[in-house]
Amino acid sequence: MTVRVGVIGAGWIGNEHIQRLTHTVTGARVTAVTDIDPARAAEAAEPAGARVLPDGAAVVAADDVDAVLVTSWGPSHAEHVLNAVAAGKPVFCEKPLATTAEDCLKIVEAEQAHGRRLVQVGFMRRYDAGYRQLKQVIESGRIGEPLIVHCAHRNPAVPESYTSAMAALDTAVHEVDVLRWLLDDEIVSTQVITPRATSKRFEHLKDPQIMLFETARGVRVDLEVFVNCQYGYDIQCEAVGEEGLVRLPDPAAVGVRTTGQHSTAVLTDWVGRFKEAFDTEFREWIAALEAGQEPTGPSAWDGYAATVITAATVEALESGTVVATGLKPRPAFYGGTA
Repeated sequence: MTVRVGVIGAGWIGNEHIQRLTHTVTGARVTAVTDIDPARAAEAAEPAGARVLPDGAAVVAADDVDAVLVTSWGPSHAEHVLNAVAAGKPVFCEKPLATTAEDCLKIVEAEQAHGRRLVQVGFMRRYDAGYRQLKQVIESGRIGEPLIVHCAHRNPAVPESYTSAMAALDTAVHEVDVLRWLLDDEIVSTQVITPRATSKRFEHLKDPQIMLFETARGVRVDLEVFVNCQYGYDIQCEAVGEEGLVRLPDPAAVGVRTTGQHSTAVLTDWVGRFKEAFDTEFREWIAALEAGQEPTGPSAWDGYAATVITAATVEALESGTVVATGLKPRPAFYGGTA
């Protein structure tokens, strides 16, 4: 079976995924594309041999679309995902699932009413080899019960349009999801501390930020978000347990010894760092659909949790207080007890 995919949103990430589904992932074919800019949709669709449709509703309804990929503007995600669920079609939605908790819950409720999982959210770190090794070690019990997690998310620079709230909503959201997955635990409170600001930032931006999370089982997480670090794109994660620790490996790079120095290259963008994770993410999504199975990746509930926790983190930044995330109990449909 070839999974015929309709793509809603042909911007940079949408075009990347169209190319991925066309040239890298077997078992998939992009058959329809739409974008708010028809010329951009046509440019993205042509190499894939796909047709251009007028809007997202047309993509979802198309007879030659088995599954939907949503890579449009964030505030439009909920509409397209809900349409796909109503049509009974699997839908892969890049983060955010929706920009409000209310819209996320509408998707959660619609999926439960449908009776089986259709939605997967694009948190690709769960597919990174290093993070998967990290989770294996934690689950094996080799380091004992986790107590503390230290994380860093560093970018060389961001454009002037980047805001202080985006440190949580667009940047730390990936740590929020992967930490919940690594620890199999829920984040119940959040706090943001702002140290001395870097002179390399735009004046309106609070950078760096230190985010402090507490989980339901009492694990404490500190996350440094530093989006103007200058030197490169650097993702770090270290879990400290009762009997040891485990650290995320840096990407493989050759060591160079010359003129009295030993150096290794540092990546400069997230594309290079997580390209293989993106590939694996889509391979596994398509493989599940080919086999007639439900998606196994981040769920609509995970999308809801990420939206709620990052919104609480923005509130913590603005208020200077510790903020409870206020997550609702996880339904049994998503592996919860209620």
